[in-house]
Amino acid sequence: MFSFLKKDPIQTLEKKRKKLLEEAMHVQRSGDLKLYAAKMEAIDKLEKEIEDLRTK
Repeated sequence: MFSFLKKDPIQTLEKKRKKLLEEAMHVQRSGDLKLYAAKMEAIDKLEKEIEDLRTK
């Protein structure tokens, strides 16, 4: 009944992905490649989740 009040999970994940990409860029520029790799791995996981939600 009130489905218009629910947030779109894909949109939420996209915002989180965008934030992580920005953080990863700053980390890469600072030279911490281990942290950069960890952030990129988290981004990959989010992208897989987004793709799974889109295919449903």
